[in-house]
Amino acid sequence: MTKENIENSSEVNEVSHSNIFPQWVNILPRIILLAITGLVVFVVYLFWYWFTPQNFNVGYEPEQPIPYSHRLHVGQLGLDCRYCHTEVENAAHANIPPVETCMNCHEQIKTDSPHIQKLTEHYENDEPIEWVNVHVLPDHAYFDHSRHVNAGVGCVDCHGRVDQMEVVWQTEPLSMGWCLECHRNPEPNLRPREFVTQMDWETDESREDLGKKLRAQYHLNPREDCSACHR
Repeated sequence: MTKENIENSSEVNEVSHSNIFPQWVNILPRIILLAITGLVVFVVYLFWYWFTPQNFNVGYEPEQPIPYSHRLHVGQLGLDCRYCHTEVENAAHANIPPVETCMNCHEQIKTDSPHIQKLTEHYENDEPIEWVNVHVLPDHAYFDHSRHVNAGVGCVDCHGRVDQMEVVWQTEPLSMGWCLECHRNPEPNLRPREFVTQMDWETDESREDLGKKLRAQYHLNPREDCSACHR
């Protein structure tokens, strides 16, 4: 076979291969590589977004329009939660205290404080204080404070040791899984009703054993069906 014939044969082979595989096939490996890389990035982002405290707002600590120290009022002065949040035993939603509640004490106490003077301005002008909600539930989730308080679930179990917080922050994820965990095994989170607001309450009895007694005494059967929280 002559050199010319060999060259012609190679050209024929190249042409035949190009006819079998279209041009875009050459970039197919790059497309596959980019797709795999994108999928990996998406999965990593998904886990980072959905399974980190940032998504559940754990650690959320908003600045309030007027500073209020729970450490001082609850921890040092012994103020009961229900003095300000008066409706937690009777209403589905925990109320934020009106400025009149604050003025019960501060009409006479610390009147020289700039913060109390700002409080007084709101009171005299009949203007509510725009407190920033710390524990925010989605609109599609229903939570009844009164049912939980009357079931013997302590404030500390959801809100943490607010008596030690200068500024209140969110300590729990408030996620569906977190709620269901308690509904399926409520005993460790139960206490006698008279101690629901006591932050440092302890018992010599096993929490599990005491919880079983209280669950029977209070006739508790926490629901796990969707409509219990999604209405």
